[in-house]
This record gives sequence, C-alpha cells and structure tokens, in this order.
Amino acid sequence: MQIIKCICQYTKSVKGTWLVTVRKRLVSTPLCGRRFYHNQFTSARRTVSNTALILGIGGGIGVGIIYTYNYTAECKTSPQTEESGGGGKPRGVTLEEIVDKARDVVQRVKDETGSPGLVIGVSVDGQTVWSEGLGYADVENRVRMCPETVLRIASISKPITMAAIAKQWETGKLDLDKPVQYYVPTFPEKRVNDVAVHLTTRHLVSQMGGIRHYHKDYFRKEEVHESKNKDNEKKNKPSNSSGDNRPESEQSEMELEEYYITQKYNSVTESLSLFKDDPLVHSPGSKFLYTTHGWTLISAVLEAVTKEPFEKHIIRMVKELGMENTFLDEHAPLIYHRGRHYVMNKKGRLCNSPYVDLSYKWAGGGLLSNVPDLLKFGNAMLYSYQCPSPSPNQTSNKKSTDASLSQNSSVKSGFLKMETMKSLWTPLYKCSEKGDAYYGMGWYVDEEIQKYGQGKQRRFSPSHTGAAVGGSSILLILPPSTKAVDDPPKGVVVVIMVNMVSVSLSQAAKEVATLFEKL
Repeated sequence: MQIIKCICQYTKSVKGTWLVTVRKRLVSTPLCGRRFYHNQFTSARRTVSNTALILGIGGGIGVGIIYTYNYTAECKTSPQTEESGGGGKPRGVTLEEIVDKARDVVQRVKDETGSPGLVIGVSVDGQTVWSEGLGYADVENRVRMCPETVLRIASISKPITMAAIAKQWETGKLDLDKPVQYYVPTFPEKRVNDVAVHLTTRHLVSQMGGIRHYHKDYFRKEEVHESKNKDNEKKNKPSNSSGDNRPESEQSEMELEEYYITQKYNSVTESLSLFKDDPLVHSPGSKFLYTTHGWTLISAVLEAVTKEPFEKHIIRMVKELGMENTFLDEHAPLIYHRGRHYVMNKKGRLCNSPYVDLSYKWAGGGLLSNVPDLLKFGNAMLYSYQCPSPSPNQTSNKKSTDASLSQNSSVKSGFLKMETMKSLWTPLYKCSEKGDAYYGMGWYVDEEIQKYGQGKQRRFSPSHTGAAVGGSSILLILPPSTKAVDDPPKGVVVVIMVNMVSVSLSQAAKEVATLFEKL
C-alpha cells in the first residue's frame, strides 16, 4: 500500500466505505477522474468555495450561492491501481473493475429470476471491500435494497446453529456419539425394518439421521399428528401450489404444506411434535437426506446441554460474534431495515409472500440477518479454521501461556478451535449419486479437485444456501488453502440474499469469489 495526496470527491456507498473520485492529484501522476473503493483515509480537510450565479427567475434576476465541498485527503490505495509505467508492464486489475464485473454477475441473476431486490457483500482477508443493494427491499413503498437490509437467511441458520453445537462439543459438554435420547428423553426410540437403531447428534449435523424433511408421503398411513390448522396453511400457500392433488414426490419443495405453517410454537419441545412420531426414512448413517426438522431436534439437544432455551442461547452467541442485526424471524418485534419478501403468482406477477410462522424451525431455517452480520460470521469461521490452537505445552503451563499472550497480544484465539473447524469443513457424505456436492457438519463442502492438467479445477469451499418463503440466500467462503496462516483470516467471503423465493445463487457466488481473489 502507498499514501497519495489528492483532492477528491467522496460519495458514501456503504457504512464506513467511500467511493472516491480523484479530481486533482497533489503530486504528478495521471489519476484524475479515477475512482477507488477503500475503507480508510488517514486524514482529510474540507474546504468550501462559494460560487455566485446570476439566475433569471420569472423575468427578474436573482443571485444564488452554490457551495462546493472538496476534500484534501491522504488516501490509501494499492499499487495495482496505478497506471502502467514506462516499462510497458500492464497494470494490475483494480477493485473498481472487479466490482463492475461482479455487479454484472449478480445483476444477471436478478434480471433472469425477476427478483425485486438483491443485496451482496464481499470481504477479502477479513475486510469488507464491496457491499451493495440492487432493486427494492420493499416494492410497494419504493424502499431501495441496501447492505443493512434484514432478510430471511433460511438454511444459513444451520451453520450458525452448528457453531453453537461445536462450541459445546469441543469443551466436552456434548458427546456427538451418544443417542439423542440421552439428552432428549421425550424423543421416541426408533426402529427401521423392525430393528432398533441409534440416532446420534453426529448423524443429525451431517444430514445422515434419516429424519424426514418436508415430504411425508414416504410412509403410507394415516398421519395422527396432522396440524389442526391444515386448512389455514393451505389457504396461505402461494396460488401456484394450492388446489394441487399431485403426490408430494411430484411437487417442488416450496409447494409442500409445511413451508406454510402459521401456527406459533412456544418451545422447541412443542416443535418436535411435528415429526417425532414419524418413522425414519432410513437407518441412521446409511444415506444422506437433507432435513430441516433434524435441526429442530439438534436445538433440543443444545437446550439440554446449555440448560437454557435455544432462542436465548443462539441470540447471545451471535451477539458475542458482533452480529447485532441477526434475529429470530418473529412477526411482532420492530426490526429496523427489515425487507419484504415476495413470490410469483400463476400469472407470473409479483405478489407479497404469504404469512408464515417460523417458530417450528428456528435452528434450521428461522433466522433473519443482513450482509454485514453474515460476513462477520463467515470471517469468524474462517479465522477459526486458519488460526492454530495453542500447543499442549502452552495449554498445560499457564505461565507459558500468559507470557506468550503478552508477547503477541494481537493474536486472538478463534471462536472455535482449528481442529473443530476442520471436522466441520471435511467433506463427509455425498449429497446425491449423480452430483458431486458433499456435506460436512452443518456445511456444504466442495472438495479441491482437478482431474486434468490445465482442465477444470474445483476449489475447496465451504458454503450454505438458504430457501425460505419469499427469500433465497448463500454464504460462501473461499480460503486460499487448507493450511493455517500467520495472520488470519485469509480468503474471500461472499454473501448474497434476494427477497424472492427459489433463486439459485451458488454459481453466482462462486464467480464473484473467484473475481475477488485477484485482489
């Protein structure tokens, strides 16, 4: 990095980030008219010049004053923003050029899907380098989407819950391999093909437990536990899924009735009633089956270990991580910058999403958040993954540990241990026979694979997507390697959210992350 002195115009783009247009460089370099995105400037002095204008008003003459503000600042910019020198070497790509390309990537997604609003944020090595909203957070009231907009994050709630589970696991308070009934005695013992099976928390966090998702037609019997509000739930579905007598196997996930529950569940234990008496789809550990209900059972395990309601524990944890705008998706509280959510009707017209109550799935899909908070969470996990844990000698010798910390007080421990994060981000189970996606513990994990020299390369990348009524989301992390680093976090974190149902964001997030690796 180098310091340049210049007269520039500052336009605030996001909180703490400015778009700088250089109008006059105070040293001789052709930078006038260039723009830079940055997060810091070392000093600034504002000057105001008054310009008198003679204006013709209604046949008369009036005098007006225009106040022009210029800032003289010492701006931090990286060497690649300089034009190429006399040696003929091409200059490096600028942040502005990368942002323009990335914006085009997500703009295409917004346009192709008809999403009313999209918001994106990108951090590189722990620092937010770009965040921006496109379109509307509230179409009716013409409120623009912005980085601070709070939206449904859907299944990104799972890795957040996983962080809470992992914290209890690494401290020895939770045994992932004990049967869930050890922690939740009210959950029935299960049998598959008339054989008793053991279901553990490890099975659940890896989506290998056999607990059903929203589909229920895998078993052919009368369902005793059907909701008393079934008619109301159907009435609240989008018009493209109501009045449909097709079997569930022929319906898309977002057409299934349990997405549209309007009943308030007052506790995690009460939420278990939705599925606890249903048979398992398969034996635990035998197959991958993505499920949100399984995470409700995980939250019951967490309550038993922490001895406090899941809602209180998870909100306290995210506050500890600096996530001040992450909430339970409740209807009554005032949540500032909360956006609206939308679906398409049969005619392809935009309409408000139906009312739903997500209290039945807080842990697996019931949280609200915004881009800055999810970037913080992603970087907290990346930091934990890359920050070596104290050596056995340090942990067994308090004086040695204190001396080490005093010598290098800038190095902080991660929220989770490095070994814990490696377990979470190890690709364990293939999500489908045809695809090449893997799941770890609470995260999707892409393996690092390159079949041919100079051929297609897939990078190691943990991520999680989210699909909610009226919302879609993704959190993707792209580390430079799988090794520890001296000054974590190192890597790119991308968050994208839209206020429209069923929008695929994975490919766009990967493209954006790859672009920002060039910085």
